[in-house]
Amino acid sequence: MADVVESTDSLEDLRPLPHPRIKRRGQVEQPPELTPASLMQLTTGFWSFKSFAAAVELELFTKLSNLGSATVEAASEALGMPDRPTDLLLAACASLGLLEKTGNEYRNAPVAEEFLVVGRPYYFGGFVRFCDQREYPAWHRVVQALRTNRPTTWDPETQDSPFAAEDPVMMALFWEAMYSISTFTARALGDSYDFAAHNRLLDVGGGQGAFPIELCRRNPHLSATVFDLPHVCDLAADKIAESGLGNVLDTTAGDFLDDQPLPSGYDVILLSMILHDWDEASNRQLLAKCYAALPPGGAVVVCELVLNPERTGPPAAALMGMNMLIETEGGKNYSETEYTTWLLEAGFEQPRIVPLAAAGANAAIVAVRG
Repeated sequence: MADVVESTDSLEDLRPLPHPRIKRRGQVEQPPELTPASLMQLTTGFWSFKSFAAAVELELFTKLSNLGSATVEAASEALGMPDRPTDLLLAACASLGLLEKTGNEYRNAPVAEEFLVVGRPYYFGGFVRFCDQREYPAWHRVVQALRTNRPTTWDPETQDSPFAAEDPVMMALFWEAMYSISTFTARALGDSYDFAAHNRLLDVGGGQGAFPIELCRRNPHLSATVFDLPHVCDLAADKIAESGLGNVLDTTAGDFLDDQPLPSGYDVILLSMILHDWDEASNRQLLAKCYAALPPGGAVVVCELVLNPERTGPPAAALMGMNMLIETEGGKNYSETEYTTWLLEAGFEQPRIVPLAAAGANAAIVAVRG
């Protein structure tokens, strides 16, 4: 499971601004007064999400794109809603930076026009709908998940994993969402890590192939294989065909958690947004399989939202860990110390942290087989 939308916010940003105080001669300046403003912001955070999700569900941004711009009355007609709720929704979306207003007319902000219009190449609305329809209801039972240590988005008694194909509509939303997130995370990885030394890439759990598509586009010498479950490989094959890179990209169906070895013949293995889905024992086993599949000098690249060594942040990684509680049986977000320790104990050498700024990852941990 992948991550939710990139955030650079931190709890530091939520601290109330200090009140100005007059300091008299000889008087010790008092610390700023505490207020519940930061708690209010935390408490009402769902207002923003649910307003956003409602706009996506109503296809507000698609309709505004078709109109170019619209008054409240014109938007009401396009949405089939009364003026009052339309006015409130438009104001809310404008306040969130999703719409812009000139005079009496609203139009999509650039980010909405690029990512929230149905049919655009990197449409993000699938992820919004996935979170709204699957994860938001499950988060209502987060205390249950905390007390029982069991996911609330699916039933381990009746499903093999959260990635099974039992719910085709929800899985379609999930993979659509992941493609958009993965594409831009792959671009960040390509900007930060040089794949020039590699020739053949194996993307383990590669989904629809966003990472190899982007990496092969910018590295013409590189070829790649998506290794994933059979029904996911079918989705990847469609994306590969659309990309026009079928001469250098292919798929191999398999389950990286079973007892079979990983495909060999690759000099770099990518694990992007994979390890946070599983427990430590499963991750160590997978890293051992990566080591066995690589030749001497081959590299493994772990791309994740990584916690700091103290496991106190950043929030995007820590809160994704909470999301793993409601989505997985044993997943969590791990610290850079944990990842480097596992890599070293699997036999890899020279682990290093490559910082990233992307929706799906804040770092890549790269190590080589000696």
